[in-house]
Amino acid sequence: MKTNPINFAFKKCREEKRPALLTYTVSGDPSKKISLNILKNISRSADIIELGFAHNTPIADGGEIQNSAYRAIKNGTKLNDTFKIVKKLKKIKNTKPLILMGYWNLVLQYNEDQFIKRCKQSGVNGLIIVDLPYPENKKFSKKCKKNGITFVQLLSPTTSYKRMLKIIKDSQMLYYISMLSTTGGKLKVSPKEILRKYRIIKNLAKNKNCIIGFGITSKNISSFKKADGCVVGSEICKKISESVKKRQNPVTNVTNMVKKLKEKIL
Repeated sequence: MKTNPINFAFKKCREEKRPALLTYTVSGDPSKKISLNILKNISRSADIIELGFAHNTPIADGGEIQNSAYRAIKNGTKLNDTFKIVKKLKKIKNTKPLILMGYWNLVLQYNEDQFIKRCKQSGVNGLIIVDLPYPENKKFSKKCKKNGITFVQLLSPTTSYKRMLKIIKDSQMLYYISMLSTTGGKLKVSPKEILRKYRIIKNLAKNKNCIIGFGITSKNISSFKKADGCVVGSEICKKISESVKKRQNPVTNVTNMVKKLKEKIL
């Protein structure tokens, strides 16, 4: 049986005794062409690519990701364009695994079976649906698994122990939301405290990959070396915004930034 590309990426990072670096950008930001070029270039340093599909009311996202989503919507990026971007990216040799991230009502509008079919056809390896919690996501996550797509379950600091056990048991991969905030907020708790709670999850989910996201930046990423993986999103989206504003090349700027992020976890 072929190893799941996401599991393979984590295995490789474990062998190198470091966490996986997951980067998040919004599909179509600042344009469809540049978005694809950013993904192609950061794929050299990132271990797993997270790609958001734009939504006009992204409830879990802070200002920087909202700005990215706004630019993507403004230039006409639709879900079909996102699938095209993924497909083009996946044609590159030795490309990294890709997790698509977004909101449930866009999946429903698209038709969930059709959505999974397009994910599979374009080469999506994993899915995060921010506003589709457990146990409501059980049916959908089973469909994903059946199609070889890893459905990522979310856990937060307020997830009860009892609920955590159920989610872990039913999960393929876990995403620990480090704090009660939207993305891009400053860490309200110390990395030490985040890792303490993270270790509770890992002790219950020894054989499952669990990443940490929300509030992780180039300033604090080195504190999370003991995690399976770290997600950096808002800081990357901010770099794209700054590049657009200053009329600089976002591809070069973001690529250099991701290289430096990688160096901090080696």
